[in-house]
Amino acid sequence: MSKAHLRAKLRSELAAEIRAERFDVTPGGIYFPRQGIRASGDYFGSVNNGAWEKDGSNLVPDEGIANVLNIALGTQAKATGFYLAIFSGSAAPQPNWTAASFTAVANEIISQTEGHTSPTRPVWTPANVATGTKAIDNLATVAQLQIATSSQLTVTGAAMLTSSQRGGVTGALISASLYDAPRQFQNGDTYRLGYRFTLED
Repeated sequence: MSKAHLRAKLRSELAAEIRAERFDVTPGGIYFPRQGIRASGDYFGSVNNGAWEKDGSNLVPDEGIANVLNIALGTQAKATGFYLAIFSGSAAPQPNWTAASFTAVANEIISQTEGHTSPTRPVWTPANVATGTKAIDNLATVAQLQIATSSQLTVTGAAMLTSSQRGGVTGALISASLYDAPRQFQNGDTYRLGYRFTLED
């Protein structure tokens, strides 16, 4: 059986599992028990071109699950882009979080003087992967945030959305992560933000 046929068979199987609601949303990702497959994501950060560090693992909320599956296995058109946001709230992401509620519940950092200087959320630009690769990320073309603050900026987490508007309430919330530990930034710091999505068995 060819690899292309196996991929098509797997897509068909996962679509059937989704329709039958035979999957679990866990802190580590979406798990399909009959296939033994887990979909998960991780955020990575680097300050001023320093070493990459894992900041936290993501939760894919219900809205994000529906969006990804409808695009990958359904007929929904792909969003024009995926964008990264940072926040300062202390609440752990919940399955019922949406793009409409994200800014308020997570306390998205939208200020350009006490946050980062870009007028929009930075775009997530992944590199295409070869057959057999189980993860996709933006570490080759990473999002960069120029920090602006009068004293110190605390970032507690990050998220991926389909809208570039800082503080926007449209589109879909794809992923959100409360970091394992808050990050502290000084004025002028450059925060490189990466996100990796993994599909593994």
